[in-house]
Amino acid sequence: MRFSAATTAGRFLPQRLALRVKPLLGRIDAVLFTADERGEAGRMSLIAFSIRIVSAVIAFVSQVLMARWMGSFEYGIFVLVWVTMVIVGNLACLGFHTSVIRFIPEYRERNMLAELRGIVLASRLFVLVASTAIAGLGALGVWLLSPFIENYYVVPFILGVICLPMIAMSDLLQGMSRANSWALFALAPTYLVRPVLILALMALMLLVGFAPDARTAIFASIAATYATTIGQLIGVTARMDRHIPAGPMKVRFARWFFVSLPIFLVEGFFFLLTNADVLMVGAYMEPNDVAVYFATVKTLALVHFVYFAVKAGVAQRYAQFTHGEPEKLAAFARETVSWTFWPSLFMALLVLVLGQPMLALFGAEFVAGYPLLFLLVFGVVARAAVGPCESLLTMSGNQNICAAVYAMTLAFNIGLNVVLIPLFGLWGAAMATAFAMIFEAGALSFTVWRKLGIAMAIFVPLKGAA
Repeated sequence: MRFSAATTAGRFLPQRLALRVKPLLGRIDAVLFTADERGEAGRMSLIAFSIRIVSAVIAFVSQVLMARWMGSFEYGIFVLVWVTMVIVGNLACLGFHTSVIRFIPEYRERNMLAELRGIVLASRLFVLVASTAIAGLGALGVWLLSPFIENYYVVPFILGVICLPMIAMSDLLQGMSRANSWALFALAPTYLVRPVLILALMALMLLVGFAPDARTAIFASIAATYATTIGQLIGVTARMDRHIPAGPMKVRFARWFFVSLPIFLVEGFFFLLTNADVLMVGAYMEPNDVAVYFATVKTLALVHFVYFAVKAGVAQRYAQFTHGEPEKLAAFARETVSWTFWPSLFMALLVLVLGQPMLALFGAEFVAGYPLLFLLVFGVVARAAVGPCESLLTMSGNQNICAAVYAMTLAFNIGLNVVLIPLFGLWGAAMATAFAMIFEAGALSFTVWRKLGIAMAIFVPLKGAA
């Protein structure tokens, strides 16, 4: 006997109330129990959403404790190094962590098992080699440029590059898991296991006498990243082996690389756009200011995770519907806009109400970031109002134009930061970020409409879809 939210409400709620909530509960039942592609995508988004909720709580608690343990100056150093490593590690995949989400469902759908075996193996080897090379070049670059870098950043950055190969490999494994709708394998290692391990190892190192500084936090991050990624690799490999029968392998590296390259630009521009404000604050202001701004941005993560959860659940379905099902693609894409917007709007209002006491947990000096939330939230809600447009463009073969949109948005964002941070400090960074996100949302929605005829905007009537 299967549980039904709608039936349960009819039994236990007053009739008038039950009738009002029945349509909503019916949708919940559809997401939880429908066996078609829409149901599977909904379930993955729901799992991703749940993981991101727990992850946001873990990340918030861990960042509060790290800030308390280290103080705002050392915490600001650690934040800048860690954010840079996550960005570069993601870029070191050169787009393969996203292109596998497109190719794996395609090869499985067409029963092209030789190519499927090929991309699973080749992408891992390529990402490992490329990320290791980039890590070596990064360490060399920091050492050569050390006379021009603040001395308190040099050693932490050199230590930080040790994480790069495992961060890149984890991103690739996340893409492979998303391509197979394995939500837990895709998200739990990065968003649950790794931050808990970093916090636990940091606490242990402080207990045995290590200094409460950025270097100690980076050592804890290195150990946690390697342990998490190796465990993820073992788990994903075992599951892949069960789902892909042994047989011949065909490697089409040139095709994969040339498809991945514009996707790399899309993901790279998006990742830089998401984190450019923190990097620019680090370039123009002191570590204390970086710490305050990062804590403010981390508080907004409660809103961001809705967008990323939906994106994690629907990308592979966009890829599947692109092959010969334009009407189903249009209807599904429009539905994902609602999945993104309404929960994001609710979370945005919640963050504005609770933001000040949340920031106070980091320390008294962090409360200065609370007014920035009222400006930053406009950009986050604007992005949610058009849904995961970049995933739709990338999975439908329009990655080149998507990369161009992100390049323009990133240039716009950096230009605003260069002008506004020296004039207005943290307010300048917040203004640049909000304006850039609003520009990004409008440009992506317009591009989807022009290229695919799909109106990706929350308040556009459904008849506007092709």
